[in-house]
Amino acid sequence: MTDTPVKPRLLILSFSRIVSDARLLKQVAVFRDDYVVTTCGYGPAPDGVSDHVEIPSDLEVWRYPRLLVMLRQYRRAYWSNAAIMATARALRGRSFDVVLADDVDTVGLALSLRPRAGVHADLHEYAPRMREDLLRVRVFMHPFIDWMCRTFVARAQSWTTVGEGIAREYHRRFGFESAVVTNAAPFVDARPSPVHEPIRLVHSGAAQENRGIEEIIEAVGLTRADVTLDLFLMEQSTAFLSHLREMAARMPDRVRLCDPVPYARLARTLQAYDIGIHVIPPKSFNHRWALPNKLFDFVQARLGAIVGPSPEMAAYVERYGIGAVTPGFTARDIARTLDEITPNDVAVWKNESHEHAYELSSEQQVTVWKAAVDRLVASE
Repeated sequence: MTDTPVKPRLLILSFSRIVSDARLLKQVAVFRDDYVVTTCGYGPAPDGVSDHVEIPSDLEVWRYPRLLVMLRQYRRAYWSNAAIMATARALRGRSFDVVLADDVDTVGLALSLRPRAGVHADLHEYAPRMREDLLRVRVFMHPFIDWMCRTFVARAQSWTTVGEGIAREYHRRFGFESAVVTNAAPFVDARPSPVHEPIRLVHSGAAQENRGIEEIIEAVGLTRADVTLDLFLMEQSTAFLSHLREMAARMPDRVRLCDPVPYARLARTLQAYDIGIHVIPPKSFNHRWALPNKLFDFVQARLGAIVGPSPEMAAYVERYGIGAVTPGFTARDIARTLDEITPNDVAVWKNESHEHAYELSSEQQVTVWKAAVDRLVASE
């Protein structure tokens, strides 16, 4: 009789609500067949895991002891964080072969668990420059996050992040080399719809300032092109969403604000359109190097894409021939691009999205995580 191989034990550790975190759910899906997967995060267990450790929802990881951070007593600040202390207690006595640590805050805790084969750090953005528009964050939190990167993240055994520009900056500043796993969307079996008349533009995401939404609405008012724009926006600020409603109300025949739809329905909803549009001004490092899931959502819906000259997004649009890149980030820049497009252009873009849909899907991207963690297990 042949003994059944023992599956390696993997902990996926995240200070997020895993059941509603698209990136975390992809990690669970790619590992649950070949690993004994335990998840640890806020909220209930996701489907398909062997065990789940729930972090109390009232213990928010961003609440580091303010005085210790201000005094630059960073080690004490980290280990005095209530969420980290509670999670460490909950995981005490458990053993794992690998920990997949999501984002900077988890890595110190992951290392302390001493997994047999090591820690893989998945970095969802460039953490040392988060919220750099806020002076207090730049003065107090950025040096602390730098310390976490140097002290913990650089000691992991392997790394991934969401884009090439962010990977280069982590390497330049901290010396470790990250592979890239984009925030690609799951593959959708669909075909491009015929181009509508007027051409139907769509934008989906959070209703946040400095995300270029106002400029997109203004551009639709400026362009000579026969287009409409629908916006599927999740409310972040009641005041800002009201402001956008007022802008849209001035162009009722061209612009509509629609109720947001659950992510599981988004790809099907977007298929009713022709072009997804996302032009985000480079107000911060992370905005400049953004490669958001919405670009990949547009591809799975078989749409064309109009993006600003953000290096990562522009590279994808131009490499795969799926849309157009505006010359700048202003409403006039966007309107100039809209003025030049033809229905034939849109049809070509939609067909190119169709041709590259599987190549640009999450099914292709998650193999990078699998390969990295498999290497750790094999090398132990």
